[in-house]
Amino acid sequence: MIRLSHVSKIYDGNYALHDINMEIKTGETLAIIGGSGSGKSTLLQLLVGLIRPDEGEIYIGEREISRLSEKEMDKVRLHMGMVFQYSALFDSMTVGENVAFGLREHRHLPEKEIRRIVREKLELVGLPGVEAKMPGELSGGMKKRVSLARAIAIEPETIFYDEPSSGLDPLTTAKIDELIVDMQRKLGVTSVVVTHDMASACRIADRIAMVYEGELIAVDTVERFQQIQDERVQAFFRTLHTRKAKKEEQRA
Repeated sequence: MIRLSHVSKIYDGNYALHDINMEIKTGETLAIIGGSGSGKSTLLQLLVGLIRPDEGEIYIGEREISRLSEKEMDKVRLHMGMVFQYSALFDSMTVGENVAFGLREHRHLPEKEIRRIVREKLELVGLPGVEAKMPGELSGGMKKRVSLARAIAIEPETIFYDEPSSGLDPLTTAKIDELIVDMQRKLGVTSVVVTHDMASACRIADRIAMVYEGELIAVDTVERFQQIQDERVQAFFRTLHTRKAKKEEQRA
């Protein structure tokens, strides 16, 4: 589905990403993890064509996208759905209008069909009958669900998630993780999830890729990833275990 070949991005003479080689398989969920400033968000921006690499090539299917014009890239993005870190809903629009936004912008459909799709997608993410509500009336978790409904309304081949658990409590995070897994299973889409949350990555992913100081240092299945002896990878798991221990102490 997606292939990166020797991809680098340079800012102010420094490598934000250096020589990234990676394949994302059709229908899989790949979690991209890394600490703050590691380069994982830059990698996501490259994948959706918001920025272009300074070196290397990025393929979506058989098409190399890094040299496309913005107009050509817009056509590629019609096959992508994006769930933003803070949902990025339009506050002045109802939930229904938010979900319908991409359909009205890019699809020539009768209004009746648009309303049907909006209703269907909101039901799919567990929010039936909220079309008339405003974003300000929703919880953080509900906003994430609406953002996902908007992303899948255009029936994308790939869904990109930018820190989907950011700002959510552990219970809501677990529910969003379940929803990501459910969407992949029901829709058969390819999912790319950028997250700093190792626990979340382990719950949702088929494979995990770790970016550290601009380099891709590990890519493997969840089971094998946990066995990697690289100290930088193990530090992430120690953080996860520490958080679990603290939660258990708080419950006790």
